[in-house]
Amino acid sequence: MQNIKNVGNKEQSNSIFYISVGITVMIALYAVLATEKFTLITQNIMDYLGDKFGWLYLLSMFIFVVVALILAFSKYGKIKLGPEDSVPEYSTLSWFGMLFGAGMGIGLVFYGVAEPLTHFVNPLSPVEPGTLEAAKFGLKKAIFHQGFHPWANYSLIGLAIAYFQHKKGKPGLISSIFIPILGEKRVAGPIGKTIDILAIFATVAGVATSLGIGTMQINSGLNFLFDIPETIFTQLIIILIITVLYIGTAVSGLEKGIKRISDINLILAFSLLGLVIAFGPTINIFNNLMDGFGNYMSNFIYDSFHIDAAKNSDYNNWLKGWTIFFWAWWIAWGPFVGTFIARISKGRTIKEFVLGVMIAPTFACMIWMVSFGTFATDLILSGKVALSELAVAATSPETSLFIVAKNYPLGTLMCLITTVLLITFFVTSANSATFVLGMFTSNGDLNPSNKKKVTWGLILSFLAVGLLMAGGLKPLQLCSVAGAFPFIFINLLACVSVFKALKSDESGIEEVNEEKIPVKEQLNNL
Repeated sequence: MQNIKNVGNKEQSNSIFYISVGITVMIALYAVLATEKFTLITQNIMDYLGDKFGWLYLLSMFIFVVVALILAFSKYGKIKLGPEDSVPEYSTLSWFGMLFGAGMGIGLVFYGVAEPLTHFVNPLSPVEPGTLEAAKFGLKKAIFHQGFHPWANYSLIGLAIAYFQHKKGKPGLISSIFIPILGEKRVAGPIGKTIDILAIFATVAGVATSLGIGTMQINSGLNFLFDIPETIFTQLIIILIITVLYIGTAVSGLEKGIKRISDINLILAFSLLGLVIAFGPTINIFNNLMDGFGNYMSNFIYDSFHIDAAKNSDYNNWLKGWTIFFWAWWIAWGPFVGTFIARISKGRTIKEFVLGVMIAPTFACMIWMVSFGTFATDLILSGKVALSELAVAATSPETSLFIVAKNYPLGTLMCLITTVLLITFFVTSANSATFVLGMFTSNGDLNPSNKKKVTWGLILSFLAVGLLMAGGLKPLQLCSVAGAFPFIFINLLACVSVFKALKSDESGIEEVNEEKIPVKEQLNNL
């Protein structure tokens, strides 16, 4: 009987693998061979989803924040993700480095200067461009888009996977989350396959978006440092070289490849951050950090729900291009980041998991966005650079960090570190995604075969190339938004499923609740 089951699992994982590979390759080919039609279709999809379901993106991301906090601080927070005698496999620092590299990565470097600067130069009315109010607006929105919402999304889907994987011994698949709702038979059938294929598609769309963005910014860094031209040919060479690097580290495994490059990545990131704080407007950075966090928290509820009733208002158009895009991007990354974090989190409690994934990275991202945002806007507010000069940088987000850095001491060193950091972030994001996609198409195997990791590594690069050839940043963003939409519903159902599983597992709570007195002892005391 066991052999029959294994054969079934193998056949199921192979069918998921072939279907998902086929869909992804067709999309990439269509992007390359019919770029104009591809861009038009994806633009129409984004407009439709933004107009009709923008409210749903906002509502669902807020729900994820609330549910994650409830799980952390409820009686379920003491439950350990694994056997009661299990201990974490990785130190807290290495664990943080891996989840930070997988969960944010390229986007943080790309938008660290670009987003606050863009909002500073082109704020929403009635805020005047280039003013102190515009700078505050830009920092508040940058913190908002990189804050609690995305990390709550990651922590929720990651917690669900970790619970069923490490506590219940189920495969490391998204479909395993729905066993309490659907039952094991349906999860093993077409419904479960569909869920896993959607997870793969969302992962591929989200990661390919990041790889394309990273390639564009690496090319800009090389152009700034060494006058290497910014062309599609150069970007193809960059992708080819880095593909070899990230497939190599993914094949090496978690301990030898992914963990080591994540540790290096964390050191580079904090080195760059330290240089920006030390040689940038240090006092203003700390002042803005306090003020920005206050603005973020005081407007948290309003910003989480605000949407205009008028369909084509300036604010709603801004919302589609920024908040809804970011929410879709984080949702698209959810299956991959959640599965990866679950894989490296055995032995941690639910409370430790949620707070570690949701709180610590949020504050790290906040410090990053405020530091780099102030690094850019202070040049104008202090009168060192004209607004028109940095307005050009705002229209070209992949070059904005390099344009700003050249105005500071050690600017060239910062640009060099940034370029190397982009490469390591590229590698950490891609090798983590390659590892997870291998798991998804190997029935949740915690150590997928090198063959599948290599295959997915090549496919991710191929799709990133296709999206770049289709027109660069815009098609990348559109692909992410479209790929994420089905996962709104999957994530919301995952909330229900987790609570249902935890509620039925009262024995697990009793084991870790040292203060609870057994019923028999209570009767004896009477």
